[in-house]
Amino acid sequence: MKTLLLLRHAKSSWDDPGLDDHDRPLNKRGRRDAPRMGRLLRDEKLLPDVVLCSTAERARETAEAVSETSGFSGETRFLRGLYLASPADILAALRAIEAEVRTAMVVGHNPGIEELLAVLTGAVEPLPTGALARIALPVKSWKDLGPGVRGKLVRLWRPKDLE
Repeated sequence: MKTLLLLRHAKSSWDDPGLDDHDRPLNKRGRRDAPRMGRLLRDEKLLPDVVLCSTAERARETAEAVSETSGFSGETRFLRGLYLASPADILAALRAIEAEVRTAMVVGHNPGIEELLAVLTGAVEPLPTGALARIALPVKSWKDLGPGVRGKLVRLWRPKDLE
């Protein structure tokens, strides 16, 4: 059994309309919410073994704030292919994870994160910015993820639920 944590990046800023989408940072709410999710991971004892993160600035800042407040000291892999990735793209990145990794977290974007949640669990749930989903996957190795693998949505946390 593997555990997958899906984290949508925290709220990003639109203050600079000339900034490329990939380079947009977190806004004030995002800088508040990302550490909250880190504390949640720590308190729930859900620290991942590895983090796969989009290279977008807002995703990087989210992953860094979550890591800092949760106490995560493992490896974070920044993958350009996770920027605005489809569920198939995210699954491909997950399948490359070493078999001994028990818990992995993906920090990414909608619609791919929401769609992956639906593909893996059948659950159609909105994932607002900063939301975290915990999925239990009935596989022994990450390479076994694919069509027909049905996980279970164990829990979903949204930043507003933690206020």
